[in-house]
Amino acid sequence: MNTVNSTATSGNASAPSALGTVANWITTTDHKKIGRLFVGASALWMLIIVGVGVALGIERIASDSAIFNSNSVTQLFAILRTGATFGVLLPLALGFGIAVVPTQVGSKSLSFVRLAMFGFYAWLIGSGLVIGSIIANGGPGGGNSQMVDLYLMGVGVGLVGVIAASVSLVTTVLTSRRTGLSLLEIPMFSWSVFVAAISIVLTLPVLLGSLIYVAVDHHYGRLVFGGNDGIDMWLGWGFSQPQTFLYVIPAIGLLAELAPVAARIRQPLRGAMLVGVGLVSTAMFGTVTQTSHMFVWGGTLSDKLKSAIPYAWFNLLPVLGVVIVILLSLLAIQKGKKRLIAPLVPTFLGVGMIVVGMAGNAVQMIDSAKLSGSVFEEAAVTYIAYGAMLCAWGAISYFGPALWGRKIPDSSVIGIGALGLFATVFAAFPYYLAKDQVASEVSDFDYSGPQAAFNTAVSLGHVLMLFCLLSAIAISIKSLSSGEIVNADVWSDQ
Repeated sequence: MNTVNSTATSGNASAPSALGTVANWITTTDHKKIGRLFVGASALWMLIIVGVGVALGIERIASDSAIFNSNSVTQLFAILRTGATFGVLLPLALGFGIAVVPTQVGSKSLSFVRLAMFGFYAWLIGSGLVIGSIIANGGPGGGNSQMVDLYLMGVGVGLVGVIAASVSLVTTVLTSRRTGLSLLEIPMFSWSVFVAAISIVLTLPVLLGSLIYVAVDHHYGRLVFGGNDGIDMWLGWGFSQPQTFLYVIPAIGLLAELAPVAARIRQPLRGAMLVGVGLVSTAMFGTVTQTSHMFVWGGTLSDKLKSAIPYAWFNLLPVLGVVIVILLSLLAIQKGKKRLIAPLVPTFLGVGMIVVGMAGNAVQMIDSAKLSGSVFEEAAVTYIAYGAMLCAWGAISYFGPALWGRKIPDSSVIGIGALGLFATVFAAFPYYLAKDQVASEVSDFDYSGPQAAFNTAVSLGHVLMLFCLLSAIAISIKSLSSGEIVNADVWSDQ
């Protein structure tokens, strides 16, 4: 009888405990938990876009047959483009920033922490509306006008959340640093998050304003902004290059922080490193024009200069910034003790993939290359998105001891990072070669070259990345809940 009562009591106690845990997470004001919520939710988006990449790759293998109908294909493209930026890059940047930056700048908490929590919920609700609307034939190219309205609403709500969380981060860095820590002395990761958050605060309100105009026009008259067909025309810049460069600045800053830690030295030429990270943010000036800037070789010298200057400003300066960060990171490693810490591997590989995508965008913007509208642009986005995922894996393994007090095994960190490199190259590089394949078509296309081989390789790359992603999630859950217990400064102690 006593055993039964004891069991019943234990069972009744477990339910309130579970509910209490859920309630604690839902109402949390702990910046570490809010950041982990952003990162965890973005992992679901990662699974979605990698799965869509697999589906599109398989669909393209045989150009004379179709698995999906034309409407489904349009929606797959829409969710791939929206998800890569809105669902993956933005929440990853904000999530790691919210979790880590207050600790690095010596603040006890995040400024306006409830605003950041509101930002997460707004982004999460917006994400749900975006996914639901696209499934129901909404979004760019969708045939259901009400679901198109819902898609625009979802993106708008999500953008409000992203801007709110960014304001919280910017305020924390500006006002909550510990006494004596100047803005230029903060750790490189926090500096990169600060630069990215400012860029988001300055650019995404412009996108939100344009979205409101498009949404009102689409709902009432469809007379000014082109209705459904005008969504990409007026809003596409927010989900493509060079705007996406702003969303990966924290990934680049992570490399800038990790290299000196691995080398056990202070960052040489720190001022140049700050400039390198800052140069990537020059991409935000593209928001002023909200259009792509092509380089056209034609006309007089004056005409060439008029084309070359904005082209270089918006497309080449950000690439230069990343190259500076990579070179200075290598310099730090060369000057130091040349030891290897596991998180550096996926981070370095990820930034390498990001710069390949950024360089690809610069090539695509050369008019004479005739790459506009081809799968070349899709490859550039894949390089950037998958490179950011590799950097996220590096961030989880590097910041894990500080956030969870536990460490992911080095072999898993390096193994998944290396496998992710192969996955990214297979998923993107063939489309750098298949420049005559139209991006918006998955069947009835024809061009010279091994079409089936290119698309098969891309499909295998996406499948491999899906395997990497599932493995990383499983290893993270296991290691960070029951793995090796370590000090927060484990990387400095090695």
